[in-house]
Amino acid sequence: MGDMARFRAAVSSYARRDADAQEAVRELAGTVRRAVLVEGESDRMAIEALAEARHRDFEEERVAIIPLGGAMNIRSFVELLGPAGLGLDLAGLCDVGEEGFFRRALEHAGLGQALSRNDMENLGFSVCSADLEDELIRALGTDAVEQVLDAQGDLRAFRTFQNQPAQRSRAVDAQLRRFLGSIGGRKSRYARALVEALGENPAPRPLERLLDATAPVP
Repeated sequence: MGDMARFRAAVSSYARRDADAQEAVRELAGTVRRAVLVEGESDRMAIEALAEARHRDFEEERVAIIPLGGAMNIRSFVELLGPAGLGLDLAGLCDVGEEGFFRRALEHAGLGQALSRNDMENLGFSVCSADLEDELIRALGTDAVEQVLDAQGDLRAFRTFQNQPAQRSRAVDAQLRRFLGSIGGRKSRYARALVEALGENPAPRPLERLLDATAPVP
């Protein structure tokens, strides 16, 4: 396990009120250049997959991706890691529905007032519309996403899902988005698979902007 993974584990333990993790967080903070705050594991998987595709090494660059376990936890993580805490450079990614939690946490930390989405991007925080899965489905197109489902052995299950009464009248992109979130762990598995399916094509703008924000300054 590298330093970035150890730091992520220590921060997660500290966030769960594990008092023994505090010393580990502070010791490892010196190895971290930037902490990227994301809502959950699927976001982490997508960002790390895109970094690998762009030949970026987060361990070498000292970038730690920290899942929050839900956007409502953002304020405590910013307080721990940001200007009033360990003083790390921060970046992040959230869904549009959780944008307010992120904005208020940044404002509370003294990183700006009445922040617009553009202001947040300038601070390194990107917003997905409506969420990561929606962004990736639009970037790839529904046919390509179904090809990924087929490669993962889930296309037959998706066809069954499409025939459910609640899904029949919905557009394919909406069906795909709902299917990806219908079973625990599926979002994380497909976050990587869908990013890898992009190949050399551009990733969704929030992911590209976030990756740019984490790049080392020459």
